[in-house]
Amino acid sequence: MMKTNSGWFFEDYTIGQVMEHAVPRTVGQGERALYHALYPARHALYSSDLFAQSCGLPSSPLDDLIAFHVVFGKTVPDISLNAVANLGYAEARWLRPVYPGDTLRSLSTVIGLKQNSSGKTGVVWVRSEGFNQRGETVMSFVRWVMVRKNNLAMPAPQTVVPELRSVVPAAELMVPSNLNFDSYRHDLSGSLYIYDDYKVGEVIDHVDGVTVSEAEHMMATRLWQNTAKVHFDATARPDGRRLIYGGHVISMARALSSNGLGNAQMIAAINAGAHANPCFAGDTIRAWSEVLYLAETANPTVGALRLRLVATKGTGTELRDAEGKYHSDVLLDLDYWAFIPR
Repeated sequence: MMKTNSGWFFEDYTIGQVMEHAVPRTVGQGERALYHALYPARHALYSSDLFAQSCGLPSSPLDDLIAFHVVFGKTVPDISLNAVANLGYAEARWLRPVYPGDTLRSLSTVIGLKQNSSGKTGVVWVRSEGFNQRGETVMSFVRWVMVRKNNLAMPAPQTVVPELRSVVPAAELMVPSNLNFDSYRHDLSGSLYIYDDYKVGEVIDHVDGVTVSEAEHMMATRLWQNTAKVHFDATARPDGRRLIYGGHVISMARALSSNGLGNAQMIAAINAGAHANPCFAGDTIRAWSEVLYLAETANPTVGALRLRLVATKGTGTELRDAEGKYHSDVLLDLDYWAFIPR
């Protein structure tokens, strides 16, 4: 009898299937230290207890993307161990901060299936949720993954493509109940620019670049327990190259964006996201942002910026070509909301 886990294949999924993912994880200051070692993150709210307390929080929460990576990583053995690639995200919402000492677990529901025309792979849509030790939902998101088939003779399932909202409405963004930017310290945040200083259509070049190495990528995939074969095993792809974990690109781009968006302290939601092209060791990641929308929140001290964050291995700010396809140097196209002082 096989006792090892070879992962799920496309034909193993059914609509409505619910998976409670194994191995809850208690997160702490170690995750914060490793995150800040991997990425040049400079948002003050996640760096200083005193700064966070001056903003009404009990202490500094863990970076929003730490919560995302941990919740995501729990899902990998059941969702994307046999993935060709993670394709996109939608309807991601951060519902409450995660603090050192919290224990996170994940649950996913299959909401869509579509076999590809080759008959060798298919796309699986799941809605994943992360919970803390009190059973409170800390975040939820939809993602879709291209997964290999194991039994090519298995008939294609009925195609179900979920209808997903293109934008999380600003009214649904969850501002932490005790967050207050009335006493915000610009000298400590490193940026003078707040809500009213940004204009729709403004494009911000974040200037800096980081060359990705195999070492840091492998540390990141182990840290977040993303054991998808294409990230670990160089023989899993025909070209013999390990694919850089998409979350690594997201975190790198978000960290780079602090130069120009240093007061966009908290990620509130991801409206849409696409890994436009693969990233490999040796690529230099750069980033730029476009301001898409400004929205008030129920908290008069907190505004919401809707931003397009683009990670690229080039130097320009062009997203698509004349045919509407992503330029080959675009790695990530992420549409998200962030909270910023008003």
